[in-house]
Amino acid sequence: MRRYGKHTDEDDIRTRPGRRNTRPRTNIRPKHEDAAWGMVLTVDRGRLTCLVEGRTITAMKARELGRKAAVVGDRVALVGDLSGQKDTLARIVRIEERTSVLRRTADDDDPYERVVVANADQLAIVTALADPEPRPRLIDRCLVAAFDGGLTPLLVMTKSDLAPPDQLLELYGDLDIPYVVTSRAELETGDAADRVREHLHGKITAFVGHSGVGKTTLVNALVPEDLRRTTGHVNAVTGRGRHTTTSALALPLSSDTGSWVVDTPGVRSFGLAHIDPSRVIHAFPDLEPGTANCPRACSHDEPDCALDAWVAEGHADPARLYSLRRLLATRDAKEGD
Repeated sequence: MRRYGKHTDEDDIRTRPGRRNTRPRTNIRPKHEDAAWGMVLTVDRGRLTCLVEGRTITAMKARELGRKAAVVGDRVALVGDLSGQKDTLARIVRIEERTSVLRRTADDDDPYERVVVANADQLAIVTALADPEPRPRLIDRCLVAAFDGGLTPLLVMTKSDLAPPDQLLELYGDLDIPYVVTSRAELETGDAADRVREHLHGKITAFVGHSGVGKTTLVNALVPEDLRRTTGHVNAVTGRGRHTTTSALALPLSSDTGSWVVDTPGVRSFGLAHIDPSRVIHAFPDLEPGTANCPRACSHDEPDCALDAWVAEGHADPARLYSLRRLLATRDAKEGD
């Protein structure tokens, strides 16, 4: 059967346009000038909870952002439904440049780095003085990550009723790190939270520590009651805590506008595969000028390092150089060493 008449004309024939005949896709993307700014509070399976003008918004990342992912603490621009009502979804179209980043890897052989929190001012490293025993190597690794990421460290020691803090304080005294010592009784009375709160005013503080040290218990004492998270206990046989916090969550500090705490999942290892050791020296302003005469690519722990002469000339305390080299050594040593 003939599809066309006896006398056909090319203009009568319908043809499917080829790919070359279609209008090329534009590279121009909308500017979203009306987007509202918010802060990412938590991330769960591709959905991000953001705070926008006092409202909690559920959002997803726009495709145009590509592989760039938003994390807790990020400042983001959102469009779409910003009402915060149930079953509504907004879209994150921009991520503001970060002022600081706390990163870790699963272990030292893992090339994939994980961003724990962005734009935090401070890293509170929580460690128990007993039950479970303190792990100085893990503390050192957290310090290196803090210095590398641009966060100010704060050492929080819990359970002082079980063991004195003297030995741990002696180990970190030369680093001039601010610290707080708390006991279990003080957690119940609120005295511990009051002392920690003095270091948190006007800042975003990420809390990190291995399971069972009382990190989430302390966070719960700092935030409003309706935002508190569940806590676990230490296993009497293994001496390890049970993970109760499974994702990072930013929470406002009680009665302190502009202050936030970020509760992060308990860690049993803190990989530093992503760390450039040359950046750790920036956390030692008294030693950094002495590196001017170091050989190229100096590790600051070798015979030709100029820091030895800098310290011998009296420009810095020898204990500070020892602390720097101890932290740099954590990059190449196992946590259990």
